[in-house]
Amino acid sequence: MRLLRNSTVVMAVAAIAGAGISQVAAHHSASMFDVMRTEVLKGKAVELHWVNPHVTLIVKGALKSGEAPAEWMIETTSPGNLARLDEGWQRDAVRPGEEVVVAFHPLRQPGKRLGLLRQVTTLSNGRVYAGNLRDQERAGLE
Repeated sequence: MRLLRNSTVVMAVAAIAGAGISQVAAHHSASMFDVMRTEVLKGKAVELHWVNPHVTLIVKGALKSGEAPAEWMIETTSPGNLARLDEGWQRDAVRPGEEVVVAFHPLRQPGKRLGLLRQVTTLSNGRVYAGNLRDQERAGLE
């Protein structure tokens, strides 16, 4: 009887944990971004939101020369993942007003100014920050 009760508890905990994992995986999906395309945005950083679950960079800039600048929201991974990157991301890596060049995967839905960060270059010091921890783990496997 005791073995049956313990087995039931273990199975219930496993089922609950499995359900929670699927919710977390769904939340962190990047399927809304077109990872087959990369756009380049040039402009000024407005703000770096260093918060969980995703760090976001707001940039006022343009994709094409002569285009009117607009605000773009560029999403990346969590602060913990960025801090582990070789580039040395910190909450003040990109400061407001700083000139930047941002490579990103655009949203699949046209007309929205939202993207998934590939890398950002700060023009004041030439530092390049990657947006994905897995890129440094699998260098050259694009």
